[in-house]
Amino acid sequence: MRGFVRKAGRLRHILPVNELWWSKFYLLRTLVRRDLEARYKGSILGNLWPLLNQLSQLLIYVYVFSIVLKVKLSLKTLPDNNFTFGLWLFAGLLPWIAFSGGLMQSANSVIGQSNLVKKVVFPLALLPLVPILSTFIESSFGLMALIFFVAVTSHTLHTTLALLPLIWLTQLLLTAGLGYLAAGLTVFLRDIPQTLGLILNLWLYLTPIVYPASAIPEQWRSLVFWLNPMTAVVEVYRDLILVGEVKHWGEWGVASAIAVIIFCTGFVVYKRLRPAFADVI
Repeated sequence: MRGFVRKAGRLRHILPVNELWWSKFYLLRTLVRRDLEARYKGSILGNLWPLLNQLSQLLIYVYVFSIVLKVKLSLKTLPDNNFTFGLWLFAGLLPWIAFSGGLMQSANSVIGQSNLVKKVVFPLALLPLVPILSTFIESSFGLMALIFFVAVTSHTLHTTLALLPLIWLTQLLLTAGLGYLAAGLTVFLRDIPQTLGLILNLWLYLTPIVYPASAIPEQWRSLVFWLNPMTAVVEVYRDLILVGEVKHWGEWGVASAIAVIIFCTGFVVYKRLRPAFADVI
C-alpha cells in the first residue's frame, strides 16, 4: 500500500500545479498512508488483510450464489458456468463497498480528529478525503483479484480496462461530495452517521447490484438508471471488466454530471460550516 500511495507523487512532474496545492497533496498522501498503516498495525499479515478479505468475499459469493443456489448469468465474454454470476456480483459490489465504506467513515472524520480541527493552520478540507481514499485503495486489491479471475476464465484482458480511471473519478467525486456534506453536518447533528447507515441500506437495494437491471420493471428502469448515479457506476464497472464494451455511455455522462454537482454542493456546505467546527467540538 505504501508503494501505491507513493507513486501518486510522480504526478508533480506532469501536472502544472502550484506549490501550495502540492503541499496539500503531500499532506493528504501522508495522512492516507498513516490511516492505512494504522488499520492493520500490529497484525502479522499487515497490509495483506485487504486482499485476503476481498478474496474471501469473492469466493463466498461464488460458492453461495453459483454453487449452492445455482444462479446462472449469461455473458457473451465469459463461459456459461457457475463461476460467472459470482464474478458479475463481485464486480458490482466492489464500487459499492468502496463508496459506502468511505462515506460512512468520512462522516466521523471531523469529530474524530478534534486535535487537528483546533489547529489554525491545518487544512480541514483534507479530513473527509482520508477515509474515502483509504477505502478506495483497499478496494483496488479486490479489483485486481477480479481482473485476474476474469482473465483466467475468459482467457482475455479487455482493452476497456484502460477506461477504469474515468469511472473512478465519477465514483470519487460522488463519494467525496457526500462525504463533505456528512462530515460537516455530523459536527452539529450527531445522528447523521446512523441516518446515513439506514439510507445506504436502502440505497443498496435500489441499485442493481445483487440483481440484474433487467429485473427492474420497465417503467421504473429509466429512473433507476438516470437518477441513481451508483447504478451507472456499477453497470459501467461491469461493462469495462466483464463485457469489454461500454453499453451505458449516456447514463455514465449523467452520473458524472450529478457527481460534479454533489461534490461542489458538499464542498461549499462544508466550507461554510468549517469556521464553527472548533467551537462546537
